[in-house]
Amino acid sequence: MWAVGHLALGYLTGKGASEVLKEKFNIPLLFLMAIVPDIDILIPTLPHRGPTHSLVIYSIALVPFYLIFGKKALIYYTSICSHTLLGDLVFTGGALGVQIFWPLTSTEYSGLSMSLVYDVPVEWLCFSASMGLMVYVRDLPKMFEPHPLNLLLTIPVLTIILPVFIGFPPGVPSGLFIPHLVYLAIISFSILTDLKTFFTR
Repeated sequence: MWAVGHLALGYLTGKGASEVLKEKFNIPLLFLMAIVPDIDILIPTLPHRGPTHSLVIYSIALVPFYLIFGKKALIYYTSICSHTLLGDLVFTGGALGVQIFWPLTSTEYSGLSMSLVYDVPVEWLCFSASMGLMVYVRDLPKMFEPHPLNLLLTIPVLTIILPVFIGFPPGVPSGLFIPHLVYLAIISFSILTDLKTFFTR
């Protein structure tokens, strides 16, 4: 699954968890959690969909955060797990498996293997659902309010979203240009809003 699908699923699952738990959440942090497993793309020594995609690692990391922040930590845990379980395992497992139980085992588990014929519509569906929900529940305007955590969005922009447009041909299917650009615009504006607030103080 491409960045747009992971961001959309991360928001949708995190939002769902927040409703169940009756807890508020920070959208930039939710987006960061949704994309952070793909940090392995930047680490040459790590296989893609290896240790950074492990549910075991996520669960161990959850413990101290749960002790500090309580139920709110579960919202972000849900978002990061959506990357591995839904985005990579269920929708785009295919030939490239996911080491969901590392370090207990290095076995790679695979899910559905969607071709671009199905992948692009599924990602559009996730994107449309997430944007529609953000507008409906008025979460989208919150992205444009100054908040120190908005700067965390620099990480997905510089490491995941922006690189798909660098080079020719682009690394993202042409059918997903628009949703990627929409997320890129929203996130970039959110970062600029925070930077403007910082420099005007």
